[in-house]
Formats: sequence, structure tokens, C-alpha cells
Amino acid sequence: MAAISLLGIPHDEYSSHIRGPAAAPAMIRQQMLDGITTRWSESGIDVQAPGLIADHGDILFPAGRDAWEVIETRVAEILGDGAPLLCLGGDHAITHPILRGIRRHQPKLTILHIDAHPDIYHAYQGNPRSHTSPFARIMEEKLTDRLIQVGLRTVNDHHREQFRRFGVETIEAMHCQSMFSGAPLQIDISTPIYLSVDIDVLDPAFAPGVSHREPGGFSTRQVLDIIHAIKQPIVGADIVELNPHCDMNGVTTLVAAKIAKEIAGMMVKTNAR
Repeated sequence: MAAISLLGIPHDEYSSHIRGPAAAPAMIRQQMLDGITTRWSESGIDVQAPGLIADHGDILFPAGRDAWEVIETRVAEILGDGAPLLCLGGDHAITHPILRGIRRHQPKLTILHIDAHPDIYHAYQGNPRSHTSPFARIMEEKLTDRLIQVGLRTVNDHHREQFRRFGVETIEAMHCQSMFSGAPLQIDISTPIYLSVDIDVLDPAFAPGVSHREPGGFSTRQVLDIIHAIKQPIVGADIVELNPHCDMNGVTTLVAAKIAKEIAGMMVKTNAR
């Protein structure tokens, strides 16, 4: 059995501004597994080692079938193999059906969500499946025991009402200074972890290839430090919102592939304990 499963989810139908993240999975995969950068994660894992990753390709969305049902079913099937699953998106809307599939296998779960945006609107422009709303659906359906959001810098009054309603734990970007003062991120988590990384958590200087650029974000190094500080098993993860159509010279694709490689390395390490 492979140590990690990999799945592309090329879906961006519910993006609210500029579509394009559906083109990202194939590009991240190519850079991660066939790129000219090192094949080793910083945690010491050769992500291109034979048999380490079972690549399940990209999901196909047949006409006439609900995309959410397709995603949930495929995720649940792959997790039946027992390996943690790394999903390449796609926009952030896909996290909702992914979690439906994950929850079938994980009775205890914490989501660590790294993002510029809370993505917890009740519904955006009347669409409950908007990429700005997945965590509202996840919390309504009790698909996680805890939701911890890190890096937020676009919080409004509605978001704060949703935080109180669902008991969301937040660390906004303006309060993250102490996280990067030399000590790793310290969050007490006792359950398996689902890690959701929206590429726009990064400052546009590091990742211009997103649909919603938000200045004042993290550096690539700071995001990697958060990932490397995780101690509990990472049983699932997604990397979302890379929009290759908005990228510059492939810089953001390279960053997304680096983050994917480091998540894969930490999946191996944390699940081996």
C-alpha cells in the first residue's frame, strides 16, 4: 500500500470572481512529481520514491451527476485504502464534499484551515455552495469537531457572527506576529488533522496566481513553518485556489507544488508515529 494517496479535483464552478482554479491540479502535480526542483521534502521524505504516492489522477465529472456526490464518493473510496489523502484543487468550495468523504472514516477530526478568507458566509450571492461558504456547510453538518482558522485578514461582522455561532477558533493575520518570532505555532490539537491550505493566505508577492489577491499575507516560509509544526496525524489535506490564468511565470504553481511536497512529507511523518 502507498503511504499517501493523491487526487486532483478540477472544479471551480462556484468561484465568485474569476474562474481558473480547475486548471490547477494537473499543473501542481507535474511540478510536484516531475518538476526540476528537489524531490525531497524538508522533513526528509523522497516524495518521488517508487510506491510512496498512489496518484488517482483527476476526478471526472459526468454530465447529469451532482459534482458534490462525485467528490464525496471518490474521496471515501480512496480513503478505504487506509492512506492519508492529499487533494489538489480547484476552488475552496470542494473542501465541503471532501470533508463529507473524510468524515465517513474519521469520527474525531480537527480542521486546520490556513487562508486569507474565513470562507464561512452563510451563502454568498445566494449560493450556499460558493467557494466563500464551505466552512458554514461543514460546521452545519458537523463534519469536524473543531475548526481552527489561521491567517485571516478579510474578516467582517457576518464572519464574526458565524465564528460565534459555530465556535470557530481564529488566529487573524494581524495577531500572528508571535507565531513567527522563532517559536513554532503552538495549537493544542489531540485529534487527527485535516489541513486546508488556500494559496491566497500567502502575500501576493509570493503567490500572485490567485483570483482574490489580499496584501499583507504570509511568506512561503511562514506557511511551511506552520505545516512543519503539526504533531498529530494529517489524515487529509487540500491545496486550493491556485489560478494559473492569474499567475506570473509559473511562480505560484511552483509555490503550490512546494507546499504539496511538504504536506506529503508531513503526512508520512505524522502517520508513522
